[in-house]
Amino acid sequence: MSLTAGVVAVQGDVAEHAAAIERAAAARGREVTVREIRESGLVPDCDLLAMPGGESTTISRLVHSEGIAPEIRAHVEAGKPLLATCAGLIVASSDPNDDRVEELGLLDVGVERNAFGRQRDSFEAPLAVDGLADDDPYPAVFIRAPAIDNVDGGDAAVLASWDGRPVAVKQGPVVGTAFHPELTPDSRIHGLAFFENEAATVPVLEDAQ
Repeated sequence: MSLTAGVVAVQGDVAEHAAAIERAAAARGREVTVREIRESGLVPDCDLLAMPGGESTTISRLVHSEGIAPEIRAHVEAGKPLLATCAGLIVASSDPNDDRVEELGLLDVGVERNAFGRQRDSFEAPLAVDGLADDDPYPAVFIRAPAIDNVDGGDAAVLASWDGRPVAVKQGPVVGTAFHPELTPDSRIHGLAFFENEAATVPVLEDAQ
């Protein structure tokens, strides 16, 4: 049984996310077909969904104007996994701290935009991430990255922190990262979000049961 993965393709590293999903699926003996989501009507057919980074105001505006936003919410409400990265995390949050962003409210967190600096301050950091298949540090790439705030009191669990700030969280079938996991050949974050997320409903191959 082949899975269908969607990458919200209104902005961001669409091809890189698609390749990472394919690597994560292949590592687990799963077949996956990746579709780019630019209009409504496609998300309901997806088993997995990624919302890349980019510019959060643009992503927010386009997913709402194209009718994709309610489909993303329905996807998560159905227990299907969503990986939201960098600006995608901002849009998925409950408090983007920016009046220009119409949030999806899928993660009970606030965010601080550009918390680790601007484009010129981009860096890679070895992260200890809860839930990965092994203990090797994850090579996280931070580019104009937000930090996650206001985690206490909500249902989101912190998976990783850097410099004392949460940078990865999980709530039900949703995993959100402040960094860009698609920009490294290490596909463990995509594997964690899509294939090792116990709260997510992903079809299982008969020969894997």
